[in-house]
Amino acid sequence: MREHKNLVVPEGLEGMRVDAALSKLLGISRTVAAELAKAGEVLVDGKVVGKSDRLTPSAWLEVTLPEPDAPLLPKEEPVEGMEILYSDEDVIAVDKPVGVAAHPTVGWEGPTVIGGLAAAGFRISTSGPPERKGIVQRLDVGTSGVMVVAASERGYSVLKRAFKERTVSKTYHALVQGHMDPLTGTIEAPIGRHPSSGWRFAVTSEGKHAVTHYETLEAFAEASLLKVHLETGRTHQIRVHMSAVHHPCCGDPMYGSDPTLSERLGLNRQWLHAVSLGFHHPADGRWMEITSPYPPDLQHALDVLRAE
Repeated sequence: MREHKNLVVPEGLEGMRVDAALSKLLGISRTVAAELAKAGEVLVDGKVVGKSDRLTPSAWLEVTLPEPDAPLLPKEEPVEGMEILYSDEDVIAVDKPVGVAAHPTVGWEGPTVIGGLAAAGFRISTSGPPERKGIVQRLDVGTSGVMVVAASERGYSVLKRAFKERTVSKTYHALVQGHMDPLTGTIEAPIGRHPSSGWRFAVTSEGKHAVTHYETLEAFAEASLLKVHLETGRTHQIRVHMSAVHHPCCGDPMYGSDPTLSERLGLNRQWLHAVSLGFHHPADGRWMEITSPYPPDLQHALDVLRAE
C-alpha cells in the first residue's frame, strides 16, 4: 500500500529545490525524490511541481511515496560444507565455505548462512533488518572461515556493540604475492568505492579509516603466508590494502593477482581465510575464541608452494 505524506513546508526548507528538500525531509534519496516529482506525485498547494521548483514558506506539501520494496528473505536450504563450530542460546559460530553469502542481497541467488541455519532448525535473533536478522558481521562470498551469528536478541545487542567498539579479535590468514617489506607491519589507509569501478573498492582520500596489521608466517619463492589482524572492518579491507602495497592476495584477479600463479596453485578464489574470532560471550562475559582450519583448496595451494 502506498503511503501519503501531507505537511506544511517547515522553516529552513523554504526556497530549497523540491528534490533536495524531499530528500532531507523524508530520508529518501534525491534521485527517488526527483522521480516522484517527474511522476506527478509531489504537490504544493494542490499543484504538481517539478524537481527543480522551489518550495515556498508555509505551503502545503503532499507527497505520495512509492511502494516499499519487499524484504529479501533467505531461502531455507541446507548449505553443503557449512559446519557448526559452536552454538548456544545466544551465539552460533559457523565455518562458512566459499561460495556462500552471509545473507540475501539483490542479485544473489546462491546459498546463505542464515538460510542454512534456518534449514538446520537453529533459532536466529529477530533483531536487525529483515534480510539480515541475527547478522552481526559478514564474510565475503569468496572468503571462508569463522563467522558468528546472533541466536538471541541479547546476543545481537551485545555482539553488535562489540564489533562497533572493536573489542572483537578478528584474525585471518592470507597468501599474498611476493614478500612484505617490512615482514611485520601495519597498513593504515582509507578505503572507499573505486572512483571508476563502483563494484570494487580502493584506497581513496575520501574513504573510511582502515587499519590492517600483518605478520609474515612463512615465505615462499613467489608468495608469503601472512597472519592478519583487522583493527577496522571495511568491505574487502585485506584485499584492498594488500593490493595497494602491490602484494595482492593470490587468486584475486579483481585486485590484481597473477593469473598464471593462481592457475599453478589451483586457486579459483582469493586465498583468504578467517582463522579465528575472539569475543566476550554475551551472557557471562567469558572470553571465547573460535577457530577454523584451512579448507582443501587453500591447503592444496600451500602444499604446492611448499613442494617447490
